[in-house]
Amino acid sequence: MPLSAPETGPTTPFSPPTPSSLPIVHSAERFYLNRVYCVGRNYADHARELGNDPDREPPFFFAKPADAVYAVDEGVDAQNVAPNTVPYPPETDDLHFEMELVVAIGVGGADIASADALTHVFGYGAGVDLTRRDLQDTAKALRRPWDLSKGFDFSGPCTSIAPVAVIGHPDRARIWLDVDGEKRQKGDLADQIWPVSDVIAALSRFVTLRPGDLIFTGTPAGVGRIVPGSTVVAGIDGVGDLAFRVISPRQE
Repeated sequence: MPLSAPETGPTTPFSPPTPSSLPIVHSAERFYLNRVYCVGRNYADHARELGNDPDREPPFFFAKPADAVYAVDEGVDAQNVAPNTVPYPPETDDLHFEMELVVAIGVGGADIASADALTHVFGYGAGVDLTRRDLQDTAKALRRPWDLSKGFDFSGPCTSIAPVAVIGHPDRARIWLDVDGEKRQKGDLADQIWPVSDVIAALSRFVTLRPGDLIFTGTPAGVGRIVPGSTVVAGIDGVGDLAFRVISPRQE
């Protein structure tokens, strides 16, 4: 006689956290996040401004926690009003912005061929990889991990996810970021050293990609500092726009 299933499941000493998710454009559904990977130095000009040689380095990856990513595209208007706020993180005096195309994986897989990689994409977003640059520089100098320079709370503001069925696969589009009305980053997705298909193929050799994974695909030149009071407005043509204001952690 088979054993019956238990009447109740295992208990937990605390309430489970709500899974992180992003809105999906033109849908009531949400894109629930699994893992978040980021590509380093994927635009030649940005690699050079950090003192690296883009012609000699294959893509490399680091990670952010999924709950660092959150939507900030609601409310962007023609006057560049940014109703969303991002608290300035502790333990840094040099917070930097890095504007990036974000890839949302809808079909998992390992050892994916570059020619097949785009069939694994659900959609795209536009996100900012916020970086505690002083912590990162210290970690590099001491040959220590970058984790706390990249993976802190509120370090991944992002737009809603635009499905491939709506926008296709953007490979040539203006990517830009303004701070307080001044153009700070301006490039084109065509300037990426490693296009999305190659990025997916390379990452899938190291991990089995799963639905819900996000990949931040690197930033063009022009990264720089923001401070409490800074207003950031940014976007990728045909993908999405976002805006936020940096506030002191003591503000509500």
